[in-house]
Amino acid sequence: MGGFLAVAFAMVGLIGLVASYAAPLPLERAMARDAALDAVLEQGGGDPAAAIEALRPRLAESADALLAAGGDLAGRVARERAAMHARLRAEADATGTRLRWLISIVTVMAAAFGIALQGFGRERV
Repeated sequence: MGGFLAVAFAMVGLIGLVASYAAPLPLERAMARDAALDAVLEQGGGDPAAAIEALRPRLAESADALLAAGGDLAGRVARERAAMHARLRAEADATGTRLRWLISIVTVMAAAFGIALQGFGRERV
């Protein structure tokens, strides 16, 4: 019976392990987007629009924001960098909240499963 209880609680550990891979994704996306914005500044000296279009796959929605904004390229990149950081910070917060709920729910379910298994074991004895 102890093995079943161990398996129930091992589920929590496995969920935590999987969650550890999802948690850093917004940070990784922000770092990649920062590098793409730096590349826009490096390549955008002659024709900023062409540099932005060439980097569109790496810029994602930031490309549209940079093309639509007015002003000098460095100012547009600085504004988009701040906006992108705010978006990805909100995404990181939402991801963290979802992961905490997931781990909490699985913990309660695993504990209930373990308690139920122990109760079934007592009835048979």
